[in-house]
Amino acid sequence: MTPDLFDDLPDEPGSEVLTEGALILRRFASDQAESLLDAIAGVTAAAPLRKMKTPGGHTMSAAMSCCGEQGWVTDARGYRYQSEDPLSGRPWPAMPEVFRELAREAASAAGYEGFSPDACLINCYEPGAKMGLHQDKDEYDFDQPIVSVTLGLSQVFQFGGLRRNERPVNVPLHHGDVVVWGGPARLRYHGVLTLKAGEHPLTGVCRYNLTFRRAR
Repeated sequence: MTPDLFDDLPDEPGSEVLTEGALILRRFASDQAESLLDAIAGVTAAAPLRKMKTPGGHTMSAAMSCCGEQGWVTDARGYRYQSEDPLSGRPWPAMPEVFRELAREAASAAGYEGFSPDACLINCYEPGAKMGLHQDKDEYDFDQPIVSVTLGLSQVFQFGGLRRNERPVNVPLHHGDVVVWGGPARLRYHGVLTLKAGEHPLTGVCRYNLTFRRAR
């Protein structure tokens, strides 16, 4: 484990307000981490992680898979949700119940009752991987929140404004942290800075991110 990545780990679970409608639930998923990682392994055995290409031909630095009724994909045709894995032509794996329950509980803890995700994006970040500032706007219903779970290595989360040129705040996310945003924050730009090298006892040299959404 790389010490400087974990020196500022919070000692106790708690919540931090990012802005109106957006909350960090510290260590919310820690107790379920091993079950979540087992479920990730099951999903990615059926729908392997892959580095997708953007419509402009750029290969994303994080590897991705999906589960649930819908999966998010990007290729030359654009960004979209679809019910089939483009690699296999088969439906995406069913969303594990441990995923669905965590997403519901986290959304409820942040004040968003009744959240029922139909899509979970699984991102795997290795050292050097990042995600630029973007909006989650391919979903049909912006009244539904986004729930984002960190497992493994720490990575700096960027949370910006409603315009790309607004300066984001940088927030370190650690193993078990969950970020929930919706309402007036639903379309804020967000991303993660480049993952630094390190090693986590459960995930090795990587960070997994689970992002739950209501796509349809």
